[in-house]
Amino acid sequence: MAIGERIRHFRVLRGMTQKWLGGAVGFPERSADIRMAQYESGTRTPKENLVDHLAGIFNVDPRALTVPDIDNYIGLIHTLFAIEDVYGLTISTAEGKPCLVLDKERKTDMSLLNIISEWKEEAVKLKNGEITKEDYDNWRYTYPKANIDRTKESLNKRRKSKET
Repeated sequence: MAIGERIRHFRVLRGMTQKWLGGAVGFPERSADIRMAQYESGTRTPKENLVDHLAGIFNVDPRALTVPDIDNYIGLIHTLFAIEDVYGLTISTAEGKPCLVLDKERKTDMSLLNIISEWKEEAVKLKNGEITKEDYDNWRYTYPKANIDRTKESLNKRRKSKET
């Protein structure tokens, strides 16, 4: 999904109009919706500071807006090829179907393996009804902030229990 589609996704998800969002980032009222439509359609590409501003308004990590272009299978497969090159992702077979595997033995892949394990834990919580879809989406779209906040909260609880 290209950045314009991501902007539209989060704008609609948050119930915002193009005019309101354009005004919130500082465009003049008379052209705010036109400018946002240009970004969403891909005729204009937002600069990094605008991406950061939009991410703040949407309450997401800026990287949630700038994901690789995976809106077609060719873009997706090249993204997977890049992950293979950088992180050692391999293609294998499980139960007669192709699957993607991270090499547990590669030390550089441990961080990615941990992140994917965290993702799986959140997906299981959603499936089991322990969290809502909104909680799950918040976790995904603000990652890694959500995990940092949880760690801080856990440490604060431990500190308070030691004090009492």
